[in-house]
Amino acid sequence: MQTESVVKARHVMTSNPICCLPTDTAQHVAGLLRDNDIGAVPVVKDQKTRKLVGIITDRDLCCAVVAAGLEGKAILIRRILSKNPVKCHVEDNLERCIESMEWYQIRRLPVVDDHDRCIGIISQADMALKAKPPEVSRIMAGISKVRVRESSVA
Repeated sequence: MQTESVVKARHVMTSNPICCLPTDTAQHVAGLLRDNDIGAVPVVKDQKTRKLVGIITDRDLCCAVVAAGLEGKAILIRRILSKNPVKCHVEDNLERCIESMEWYQIRRLPVVDDHDRCIGIISQADMALKAKPPEVSRIMAGISKVRVRESSVA
C-alpha cells in the first residue's frame, strides 16, 4: 500500500524570494513591494549569506512611515523591521507552517535552511494554490480569526 507523502514547506514555498537589507530605505522597499506585487519582504543581513534578520510588510511601511508623516527615502528599514520573525524550516511539514501562521496570525512565513538563510517564503496565496478546497477555507479562517490574547499588563 502506498502512503501519501508528507507535504513540506519546500513543496509550497516560493523559492528565492526578493529580500532587502536593513540599510535599504523605506522608499526603496516600497518600490520592491509595488514592482513585484508582493506584500512582504524578508530582511537579510546581506545578499550573499541571506541570513534572515527580520521581515517588513506593506502594513509596516504604511503605519511606521506614511501614517507618521515620515520621509520614506530618509527612513532605513532597520528602524522599522520586525526582528526575529516567525519562520519555518525548509523541511518542516506544512501542517506546522499552517499552525504557526494561524497562531501568530501572519500571512507570510519566511523559510530558512540549516544556516538560517532565507531560501523561500510561504504566503496565504501559496497555501491556497496548493491546498485542497476544504483546507483553503480552514487555513484562511484560522489566519484571519480575531484572537484575544492574555495581556502581560496587570
